Amino acid sequence: MSIVSHRSIWSVLKGIWTHALSILSMFTFPYQVTVFVHKLRGVKVGKQSHIARGVMLDERNPELITIGKGVAITSGVMILCHQRDLTNYKPGMYAMHCPFKEGPVVIKDGAHIGIGSIIMPGVTIGEGAIIGAGSVVTRDIPPYCVAVGAPAKVIKTFEPKENQE
Repeated sequence: MSIVSHRSIWSVLKGIWTHALSILSMFTFPYQVTVFVHKLRGVKVGKQSHIARGVMLDERNPELITIGKGVAITSGVMILCHQRDLTNYKPGMYAMHCPFKEGPVVIKDGAHIGIGSIIMPGVTIGEGAIIGAGSVVTRDIPPYCVAVGAPAKVIKTFEPKENQE
């Protein structure tokens, strides 16, 4: 993850644009329009993926989000690509004065993100993985499993079809 401490005029203007589109995405219908608006913001979205209204995709770095094919992202999900770097934080400081760390979020084909989940920066969610409602994903999630909780932990894995015979 990279560290960012200041913003240029260009990044401020980009922020206004992405924020305006983010607000617009809350009122779009059907889901294809919502996906289109997020693509305008710079989010990479694969075919047949659904992004519900009420999903908050990082406003600072939407271009760091990659969503595969056939992914379902349900209402109230937050996907973040930045967070405060507290490495040098100490008593007497204000946390908001710490710089940001940034990292991409990748959601692989066929994954399902449950209602109200939070995906933190630098995380990859494996192909076909299911994230339970209200989970906080702080680490990579392997393919074809169910992960739940805060922080999210794998509670079930699914065997590939060739191993089920």
